[in-house]
Amino acid sequence: MSKGKSKVIKKKTASERKQYHYKLVLSSTCGVCKTPCARGMKYWERMQEPGALGKGVPCILTRTYG
Repeated sequence: MSKGKSKVIKKKTASERKQYHYKLVLSSTCGVCKTPCARGMKYWERMQEPGALGKGVPCILTRTYG
């Protein structure tokens, strides 16, 4: 008795898979956010100190597929 042929499924390489992209937001954006997240609030608190420098934090609310 022969069984039917099995379907061969190729795995996608890392470059073929969809990846998330987040926008970087500054502390001023995190301060007025309607749905604050833990990462954003922690960043906002750090930036409130005098002389603090920051380049932004990835915002989970701006996630898109690329």
